[in-house]
Amino acid sequence: MSSEEKHKITRREFIRKGMQLSILIGLGSIAGGLITKTISEKTVWQLDTKKCTQCGRCATSCIKKPSAVKCFHAYDMCGYCDLCGGYFRPGTKDLTTAAENQLCPTSALKRKFIEEPFFEYEIDKELCIGCGKCVKGCGAFGNGSLQLQVSQDLCDNCNDCSIARDCPSNAFSRVLNSESYLMLGLRDSNKWKNKI
Repeated sequence: MSSEEKHKITRREFIRKGMQLSILIGLGSIAGGLITKTISEKTVWQLDTKKCTQCGRCATSCIKKPSAVKCFHAYDMCGYCDLCGGYFRPGTKDLTTAAENQLCPTSALKRKFIEEPFFEYEIDKELCIGCGKCVKGCGAFGNGSLQLQVSQDLCDNCNDCSIARDCPSNAFSRVLNSESYLMLGLRDSNKWKNKI
């Protein structure tokens, strides 16, 4: 067999090699696109509300003062209770807005009368320190509509988050900015992305 015959490729072999090459190029472009997207897309810190134990370390461990972790209210879950476990201290005798009756140490949780017996609760982000006392009370005596989450407009997104290091329940993780926030009981998670 001459050297010319050895290098001659049959039509079938040419088509097979062409298909293999096109498959490899396709897989390479898909992998390259995914890698580029992952590298180029920003990751942010997020708190998993299902793992959070409201230990209070978000208020003390964050490099931001006050903390970049804030309380958020899932209005879809709220019962608008007169006796709110996140607003009132346990054992409160009078259901008034007096400071001694409030669970929040900074009065960041505001209460507004709607109609008998319903009240709306809002969080003043400027006053909230992320201590989680209202969240713990709401979870223990209510439906858990008050939840802690990282406020992205305040967070520096440090690569080595001091809260994440100190969190006893490992509730903090880095996620792609495009992922939905892990908030419980939300009908429209994109609504929260705009508020957080």
